[in-house]
Amino acid sequence: MSTINQNQQKISMGEKVGYSLGDAAANLVFQMMMIFQLKFYTDVFGLDGAVAGSVLLVACLSAIVVDPAVGLLVDRTKTRWGKFRPWILWTAVPFCVFYMLAFYNPGIEDNSTVATYATISFLLLMTVYSLNNVPYTSLGGVMTSDIRERTNITTIRFVAVTIAQFVVQGMTLPLVDHFSNGGRNLQHGWICTIGVFSAIAFIFFIITFCVSHERIVPPPTQEIDMKEDVKQTISNVPWNTMFVLTFTLFITLSMWGSAMNFYFQHNIDQKSLFDFLSTFGLANDVGDAYSVGFSLFNMVGAVVQFAGVLLLSQYLANKYGKKKVFMVCLSLTALFSAMFYIPSPTDVSLIFVLNILKSLAYAPTVPLLWAMIADVADHIEYENHRRATGFCFSGIIMALKVGLGTGGAIAGIIISAFGYVSGNVSVQNETAMEGIRLVSSIVPAVMFGIGVLALHFYPITKEYNENMQAELASRRRHAESADDEF
Repeated sequence: MSTINQNQQKISMGEKVGYSLGDAAANLVFQMMMIFQLKFYTDVFGLDGAVAGSVLLVACLSAIVVDPAVGLLVDRTKTRWGKFRPWILWTAVPFCVFYMLAFYNPGIEDNSTVATYATISFLLLMTVYSLNNVPYTSLGGVMTSDIRERTNITTIRFVAVTIAQFVVQGMTLPLVDHFSNGGRNLQHGWICTIGVFSAIAFIFFIITFCVSHERIVPPPTQEIDMKEDVKQTISNVPWNTMFVLTFTLFITLSMWGSAMNFYFQHNIDQKSLFDFLSTFGLANDVGDAYSVGFSLFNMVGAVVQFAGVLLLSQYLANKYGKKKVFMVCLSLTALFSAMFYIPSPTDVSLIFVLNILKSLAYAPTVPLLWAMIADVADHIEYENHRRATGFCFSGIIMALKVGLGTGGAIAGIIISAFGYVSGNVSVQNETAMEGIRLVSSIVPAVMFGIGVLALHFYPITKEYNENMQAELASRRRHAESADDEF
């Protein structure tokens, strides 16, 4: 099988958009887990915060076994559709089914049994997430070797992600309220909302499968060697850097996303929030302030992030290189996250301003993470003359999922330790609110700082990457010539 030269690897806009819909679909699930899963477990399932956090952690720890196995499996998949595309098709239905099960209680009342059910259903969702998302992210690494095209693909991809984020974070609570008949049947409201998101996700997965193509293949002389793939990947310095960065990022995103849900309901003065919303004609009653206010907060953040991804990410990466942009923007994100500790419960305007600043600072990094991981897959091939794209990406997905569970667990454990009372209790004590403030500001800022430190060890600069891609392109041309002669 011949490879395609780098100058032939320009990707049509239709294929870029179609590929991006796969991540929009995954984020209809991922954003829900990151923002609402912990609070759903405490307020709808009635689990204690520490128990709910433990459910998230136990299920996500399964990624330590599942994700590397999936990576090795997809690297060895051979079909007429390629290595990675068929997995997106095969997992579309189970992904949507397990998504609905994770937000549905089939009538269980005993708390310990509810916790067991929550763990099993979330574990199933995490497993099928790996079977879908490891091949999906790997596919993005083999669509082209052109550096600018690769950054452009990830930029468009994360425009789609930001739209999905806007929909989930902004529309979930209003939809739940609508389907639950004004909050009178929360379980019905949640399952109907998840059903809508699942149907959209299924359609998007099918489109991604149909329009995407794989162009980079392993060297034709490469033999299957699982041990060598594992050894060369885990000994690679850029891969280890991205592993640590991804782990800390998703601990932080999960922790902050979960905590802000509690922050808006309990820390912010609801009358002040209502007055703020009333100036825009967005709330009719103080009782609506939490759901409308938190939805608006998320939607504003998503719009700012959308603009930042679209206008800044590719421009800054092309001018300064991915590493420099990531370090500066993540440092600013840490600063603005820490500042969420400052506002008083009545200072709603400052909270929204900080959200705008934090979202704008973080936005350029959003597409860069996965573009950098694709560069790491190339770096492993560059050093070892072997390509193991699936295993490379699966390890990073493992870090993402364990980070997701760890962040949720930390948030649940901290608020529980500070005295948070579960079960949709409207008023919490001052100690509980202090825990909510800490996990919404100082603790995430520290974790972002660890991510900045990790980036210091990432060796693939803009100049290094350009030289590496030129060398890899030369090898592929020679391999193609030899294959054609044969």
